[in-house]
Amino acid sequence: MAAKLGRAGCETANYSIIEVRLTSDEAEPLSTTRMTMELELERDGASRVRPWRPATLAVAASCVLVACGGADPVGSELALQTSAALPASERPRVVVLGDSLTEGLGLQADEAFPAVLQARLEREGYGVDVVNAGVSGDTTAGGVRRLDWALDGDVRVVIVALGGNDGLRGLPAEAMRENLTTIVTRTLDRGAAVIVAGMEAPPNYGPAYTAAFREVFSEVASDHDVTFVPFLLEGIAGVSELNQADNIHPTAEGARRIADNLWPALVPLVQSTATPAQ
Repeated sequence: MAAKLGRAGCETANYSIIEVRLTSDEAEPLSTTRMTMELELERDGASRVRPWRPATLAVAASCVLVACGGADPVGSELALQTSAALPASERPRVVVLGDSLTEGLGLQADEAFPAVLQARLEREGYGVDVVNAGVSGDTTAGGVRRLDWALDGDVRVVIVALGGNDGLRGLPAEAMRENLTTIVTRTLDRGAAVIVAGMEAPPNYGPAYTAAFREVFSEVASDHDVTFVPFLLEGIAGVSELNQADNIHPTAEGARRIADNLWPALVPLVQSTATPAQ
């Protein structure tokens, strides 16, 4: 099965999305495990096609709608119709709302840390689905815009792993606070538990900014009494053998270490909200 969502003609992450295509193995229904999304991107007159496997068709549709501001009604309608036709899993969900660190940029789909968490939960006997809602280049503001899509289904836990791109761009810490607060409060209102994963800003923005940036995560978690993981990349950031050549995105081993950082916070929430698989 293949679906072309049309020419978007909009800007995202320094590129113009000029065409979006969804494809799936023709022998199987379109599903979260068999779906590939291709973004044809253009910058400075040069184009490239980037394959990406979104967590769900709803996430795929939301990425197009969020990035393009609803500029492609034909494509939007197709994406929504296709999403509505996809049978939802009845298992409880753990959603990881993040950016390229979550998406697994440069890694195989089963190497990204949400997939590592999924495999470990399966081994421990927990019948939950971990949804990789990572979008490369996304900020906390982007997370707010696509939150309703991420909360689709029986979501029991949301891991908020956003903020890295806010820091890389030097975006105001107070704006990030507002965005994270919105994400946390709206998630709690839906009855799901929340894990806030802290991030660090690059030191080149100065000590005042990096300190204010760091404090936002702990203060938002404390203000709303949710689980807090101080630094998503603890033990990974700055360790060359755990990062790819860009020294930003983790290797497969680095992704496993991220899963290790989240595991002690995640397990009690899964135990309290989901029934172990029989």
